[in-house]
Amino acid sequence: MQPSAGPALPHTRARSVHWISTAALLAAVIGAGALVQPADASPHASEEPAGLAPDPRTAPYPLDCAGAPVEVVSRASGDLDQDGRPETVAVVHCRAEAGTPPTGVYVLAAGAEPGSAPRVVATLVDPAEERSITGFGLQGRTIRATVLGYSSDTTPRCCPDQKRAYTWQWRSGRYYATPGALANSI
Repeated sequence: MQPSAGPALPHTRARSVHWISTAALLAAVIGAGALVQPADASPHASEEPAGLAPDPRTAPYPLDCAGAPVEVVSRASGDLDQDGRPETVAVVHCRAEAGTPPTGVYVLAAGAEPGSAPRVVATLVDPAEERSITGFGLQGRTIRATVLGYSSDTTPRCCPDQKRAYTWQWRSGRYYATPGALANSI
C-alpha cells in the first residue's frame, strides 16, 4: 500500500478566480473565431447582395409539376460571371406532400426588361436526372453542392444511396462542373 501523499498543496487547488479566467479566455477565443473570416468568404446561401439580384420566387422554371407549386429550397446570389450584375443560383423542386421530389439547380439572370421575371440562363442539375441536393452554397464565385443519386433504377426513390460533391465555375462563356469522388452507401 502506498503512503498518503499528504495534504494538497495550495497551488494545486482550483479556485473560482481560475475558473472565471479560464471561461473568459475560452469565450474570447470562440468569439474571435466567429468574427474572423477568410479573405474570399462570401455570403451564406440565404443572404443576397443588396438590390439587383434576381428573385428566384418569381422565375419561370422548366419544371412540369402537374399543378403543384414550385418550391425554392435554397438560393444564393453573386456576380458569378463578373459582368457587374449579380446572378442568383436557385435549388428548386415541385412541392410534394410525401416522397423526395427531384431537384433542379438553375442560374438566373435579370429579365430582359426592367421589372420582368428573371430568366434561367443555365441548368446545373436537371430534375430529369432524379437527383437531390444538399450542402448548397457559394464560395466566392464557385457554386458548391452535394448531389444525391441512385445506383440503379431499382433503388427506391425515397432513399438515395450515392452522393458526390460538385463545384461549378463560370469559364469561357459557360458553367463547368467539377465532380468530386463518388461516395456510395450513404
